[in-house]
Amino acid sequence: MQDTRVLSGMRPTGRLHLGHYHGVLKNWLDLQNEYDSYFFVADWHAFTTHYADKIDLETNVMEMVVDWLAAGINPNTSTIFVQSKVPEHAELHLLLSMSTPLSWLERVPSYKDQQLKLKTKDLSTYGFLGYPLLQSADILIYKAGLVPVGEDQVAHVELTREVARHFNYIYGREVGFEEKAEAAISKMGKKQAKSYRSLRKAYQEKGDQEALSRGQALLKEQQNITLGDRERLSGYMEGTGRIILPEPESILTKASKMPGLDGQKMSKSYDNTISLRDTPEEIEIKIKRMPTDPARVRLTDPGDPNKCPVWQLHKVYSDEPTREWVVEGCTKAKIGCIECKQPVIDAVKAELMPMQERIAKYQSDPELIKQIIFEGSEKARKVAKETMAEVREAMGITY
Repeated sequence: MQDTRVLSGMRPTGRLHLGHYHGVLKNWLDLQNEYDSYFFVADWHAFTTHYADKIDLETNVMEMVVDWLAAGINPNTSTIFVQSKVPEHAELHLLLSMSTPLSWLERVPSYKDQQLKLKTKDLSTYGFLGYPLLQSADILIYKAGLVPVGEDQVAHVELTREVARHFNYIYGREVGFEEKAEAAISKMGKKQAKSYRSLRKAYQEKGDQEALSRGQALLKEQQNITLGDRERLSGYMEGTGRIILPEPESILTKASKMPGLDGQKMSKSYDNTISLRDTPEEIEIKIKRMPTDPARVRLTDPGDPNKCPVWQLHKVYSDEPTREWVVEGCTKAKIGCIECKQPVIDAVKAELMPMQERIAKYQSDPELIKQIIFEGSEKARKVAKETMAEVREAMGITY
């Protein structure tokens, strides 16, 4: 299991906005310096809800990668790739679908929630029902140990864990498993083999979790055994069969505090976004048109910042002295709403200006972007092919 490998993706259904930057990309920037990070454009997932829409996917994919790079995602330390460039995702999804109970997919919370929220779309399709399983395939094919998600996506990682456990239970019980495991132990060397046996005994007889952790760490250090043997011995230690697809863990991301122009969560669905590519003029117009406290009809009327969407943006962008100025000026009717909005306008422009300069630089060299996508997808596919070779071997599809 790749405990240090992180996987995350985004659907290319439109332009990225400040909600994406504050809620996802800033988190990725931290993760890429700490983990082996795989970030992918989930273009197949775009069809789960937009299959009938005329989306310019090619443009969206290119723009998304450009925005990631401009935000600071480093292709030298992170693997940036496009889902459809790694067809093994689809193959694993298909094979997992053969053994995944239908009821598991129907009980995923987002299945019914999205149908209620997107009533204008026909979501009575297998693609929509099965997209959490495709997400599972996205994760499992890289044996990613960690998946950064918000609270609303934890259920998807739990499904992935169940799918992996179920697959391992069915296909990890290979013929001659114990003999193969014992043969693998003998390849470790006398000292390491003795340590492994001792730790296995401690875990299986006493339930010693520390012994299990030490045993798994011991296996990771082994240079004398194959990846298949390592996974075989991992399962042997736990008292199960061979672990072909390791179970990932969730990393809960900090909840995005980025409000939209109407005070709700910033989302394309609510048409309340500021795009990473909006011009200074567009930013100014959007923020100046924001609704404010309805009680402030005249300049002389006192207001309540907590009833004003602009105050939510001040919480994100303004320092303490500016926020004190807003509260004083609003509650005592000392400043007007347009005056109150100006610091936010200036702060958003200042945040996006250097990013937009980098966007322009990357856009001027489309071949570089294509090269980054190609190299990242080739690297990702190499890993995916290795996993699929193990899956096919476990399922007996090697003829």
